[in-house]
Amino acid sequence: MALDELSRELAVPVTTIQWVTTAYVLAMTAVIPLVGWSVGRFGARTMWLVTLSLFLLGSVLSGLAWSAGSLIGFRVVQGLGGGMILPLSQLTLARAAGPERLGRMMGVAGLIGQIAPISGPILGGVLVDGWGWRWVFFANVPIVVISLIMTLRFFPRDDEPSDRPFDPVGTALLPIGVIALLYALTGTGSGLGVPAPVVGAVGVALVSAFVVRSLRHRAPTLLDLRLLRDRSFRSGTIMMFALGVTTWGPMFLLPLYYQQLRDLSALDAGLALAPQSLGLALGFLAAGRYADRLPPRPLAVAGMTVAAAATIPFAFATASSDTLLLGTALLIRGIGYGIGSLPVSVALYRTLRPAEIPDATSTGNVVQRIGAATGTALMAVILQTSGFTAALTWMLALTAAGAAMSLILPGRR
Repeated sequence: MALDELSRELAVPVTTIQWVTTAYVLAMTAVIPLVGWSVGRFGARTMWLVTLSLFLLGSVLSGLAWSAGSLIGFRVVQGLGGGMILPLSQLTLARAAGPERLGRMMGVAGLIGQIAPISGPILGGVLVDGWGWRWVFFANVPIVVISLIMTLRFFPRDDEPSDRPFDPVGTALLPIGVIALLYALTGTGSGLGVPAPVVGAVGVALVSAFVVRSLRHRAPTLLDLRLLRDRSFRSGTIMMFALGVTTWGPMFLLPLYYQQLRDLSALDAGLALAPQSLGLALGFLAAGRYADRLPPRPLAVAGMTVAAAATIPFAFATASSDTLLLGTALLIRGIGYGIGSLPVSVALYRTLRPAEIPDATSTGNVVQRIGAATGTALMAVILQTSGFTAALTWMLALTAAGAAMSLILPGRR
């Protein structure tokens, strides 16, 4: 909700301000691979406390930022903390539920998790319109403090730590490679003094080196990519990338559409986007009943197809498009995404051993965050160069591609 105001108040273009989101996502991506190693080394409870503390620090610093550069830097700190929140939650749920109850538990967790996306845009609109964009970050402070107190009070004590070694080479290769690829994709000026294609080639080389090293190295590496030999995990991981692109790209684009093209306030834009989060909650609730009994493919194909069909009105959207029609489309799109994304999460774990769950969680979340950063950067470039019509059309095309990719998921239990 604050992107439009940030662009105006900090006097920077959309391709620059998108790095407020992209830097956060990249920081999340950089730290997620450490989940498997850090939980084994220090325990889930300790890492949860570290994660919340970093997120708290980053939120305070972001609220105090004085320029686009400082805000982007402080968002990196916030992302280093926020990156572990979701995978730690998934890891804890997967361990507690087991493969036979994972779908139902994630369905309920997804339903509860949508309270924030429903209320977040509305609360963000109230804060931006009333007190300014800084309070979007300051509002996190009481929530995180309460979470820290609850962790100290209720989170179970850690098990005995493991002696798994740290992998500094892998920790350097993957984040630097991904950042280079996204720089090449966005073409954000000549800040590095190097042509974007050259930076892109370096990114491809670094990511390729990370993959080859992870597959061939005998000692434990940052991510155990050998899990990709499992068909269910491999197809689920590919779909995590598709979901990252088709979820985060529109999350960046749609608030700008409502605020810049339709001239809505931040609060009104938040209210306009709330139906999608409500639909996600309903979709998670519906899919959770069947995700443990059905193979992943039927639910994912059905859900993503519904999401793609509901995106069609946005490909023809203008400044005067019917608000009720678009709100209904967002509700249905959210339901489709809820139904389509839950079996993808279940597919990651369905055929793995309990000891492999931490690495599976890290890998799936890293791939999804890379997709998220890619989707955000892609939408920013299209919007900046071609306008809202082209960007909204691409939103439909990418969602339809995600529906087609869901066919790779296992069709049998």
